[in-house]
Amino acid sequence: MRKLTSTICVLGLATVIVFAQKAQTQEQVEIEMMTYPEIYSAIHNQGKTTVLIYNGGTEQRGPHAVLGGHTFMARAIAPMIARKLGNALVAPVLPFSINPAGGVDPKMPGSVALAPELFQKVNEAVVDSMVKNGFKNIVLMGDHGGGQDELNKLAEILDAKYRSQGVEVYFCGDVYEKSRRELAEWLTSKHLALSNHGGIPDTSTMLYLQPGAEQWVRSIYRTTIGDPVLPPGQRPDPKVPRVNNGVTGDPRPSTPEIGKLVVEMKVGNAVAQIRKLIATR
Repeated sequence: MRKLTSTICVLGLATVIVFAQKAQTQEQVEIEMMTYPEIYSAIHNQGKTTVLIYNGGTEQRGPHAVLGGHTFMARAIAPMIARKLGNALVAPVLPFSINPAGGVDPKMPGSVALAPELFQKVNEAVVDSMVKNGFKNIVLMGDHGGGQDELNKLAEILDAKYRSQGVEVYFCGDVYEKSRRELAEWLTSKHLALSNHGGIPDTSTMLYLQPGAEQWVRSIYRTTIGDPVLPPGQRPDPKVPRVNNGVTGDPRPSTPEIGKLVVEMKVGNAVAQIRKLIATR
């Protein structure tokens, strides 16, 4: 028994070492994980003059998913985008959004909603800080549907404000909207249910990215089903009782493999749009 325990400990230590070595091989691009001399060198010596400001969110996501899903996904995906761009760092991900699906509901507690004007003000303050820090290309992004329009409008306003200082402010909408459309087409091609909230896309992405089993997605997703996604303009049938559990769609077919596809879509679409935006200025 003692020998078996020792063997397990050795194997566990070996696994930790492998993960640590893998982490060390990845270039650090997250501002909150860097010292100021490292950030200064990245900007002035390595040409990393682009910064990504990614908005997450804290909201109920059905009975199977943790409320910080948007934030956790953004924290994982933003560094992938930055590394693929090659000249970018990532600002701390903002954990709040506008109008969580269904609003703040005491029957499904925990959501945090910012008013649109406050959401814009918070992002404006972060942009102002990044300008003072020396970044020349500032990209606003959001993992949540609420806030996309506000970020787009804010980018236009701040771009006009800072352009004379040699600073450009952009909105990257493809990371959310284009990826959402492409995934909907993919789901349809595979005869899988469309999902708007807490369904296959988000659940699969968290299954793929979560650091350990059950940490972001509880296993009850396999038996959870929400209200269906209705075609544009169609209202729910009043004769059919609503499930009203925070899910719009059906997360049961979710897999890490689908999540990997979602991540690749988001990273690819974001990198392509950001490069195009910067190249056309």
